[in-house]
Amino acid sequence: MDRTIAFDKSPDGLIPAIIQDSITGKVLMLGYMNAEAYEKTMTDKIVTFFSRSKQRLWTKGETSNNFLHVKNVLIDCDGDTILIYASPDGPTCHTGDDTCFQEINEGKVLFINHLRSVIKDRKLNPSDKSYTTELFKKGVNKVAQKVGEEAVELVIEAKDDNKELFLGEAADLFYHYLVLLEHKDYSFDEVLDVLIKRHK
Repeated sequence: MDRTIAFDKSPDGLIPAIIQDSITGKVLMLGYMNAEAYEKTMTDKIVTFFSRSKQRLWTKGETSNNFLHVKNVLIDCDGDTILIYASPDGPTCHTGDDTCFQEINEGKVLFINHLRSVIKDRKLNPSDKSYTTELFKKGVNKVAQKVGEEAVELVIEAKDDNKELFLGEAADLFYHYLVLLEHKDYSFDEVLDVLIKRHK
């Protein structure tokens, strides 16, 4: 985090902190932090706010155990708003709702971006213990072959009625497909662009 947080912009030293699920992308809640709450959040990797009603530091989940585990932190261009990507232990809202905006916190599409970044890292920073690195070393023909093999295995499982095996093969196919895209230096977003254009 390169930007300085401008706690002094507010008379009470509090600035808004938006909490967003790191996997689903859903906005979970908004709270306020002072410098002390922010420091504790960064140290403990658990979201801590300054409670305006209680006039003290308040760690989200301290009574419910529904903690918010910090995954990434961004500061806006003016330095007066914090965006925290977090992983929730349970419902975020005190009412029992998934979010404070009465949304259901579901959908894991952002995990694809995480997986893509891991695959790219294995390409740029090879590891002898990585299966992904091993695939890259074998070349595009081997990666393409694996995609073909996994596609056939998925088709075979589709003919049966075993959900676990079908989903396992679907996951294998999708993973190898992402490796192939990375090997070709194409992005998943470029594929989505094609789908978006077709949809229009």
